[in-house]
Amino acid sequence: MSKTRKLTTMALFVAIGTVGSQFIWFPAGIAKAYPVQHAVNVLAAILLGTGPAVTIAFMIGLLRNMLGIGSLLAFPGGMIGAFLAGILYKQFGRNYVAAMGEIIGTGLIGALFAVPFAKILMGTSFGAFFFIPPFLISSLTGSILALFIVSRVKLEQQNKPLRAENKGC
Repeated sequence: MSKTRKLTTMALFVAIGTVGSQFIWFPAGIAKAYPVQHAVNVLAAILLGTGPAVTIAFMIGLLRNMLGIGSLLAFPGGMIGAFLAGILYKQFGRNYVAAMGEIIGTGLIGALFAVPFAKILMGTSFGAFFFIPPFLISSLTGSILALFIVSRVKLEQQNKPLRAENKGC
């Protein structure tokens, strides 16, 4: 994949993650779940790799915070999930393993990292059990969404008829 194509794909994922979080969300306990962010993390990890997936997660978190539609907790959750999804996909080459990486990375590790992060940067003193349920619900639904998208794209590619060579004209 050329650098231009990779950057364009990354920009598209950032746009989808930023705008999608405005339209697709649901309450998860006392927090909101944004599954589009997690779906983008898994898709980016599978299609582009670990570095671009983490960069995309960072940019989505940054834009959402700059636009006033996100919180600082988008950084640890999104970036750790994207990192683990990318690493596990690179190691095992399976889509569902990337999804599991997102769920573990965001739902558990990101939620645990959010405790001191929230205390230091946001002045809150919530415990881990405050963050784990909404982070898990959000990352689980987003990962399922990503697996559905990947399965549909692959099915469409497999069912696509072979194009005839155009030797004339």
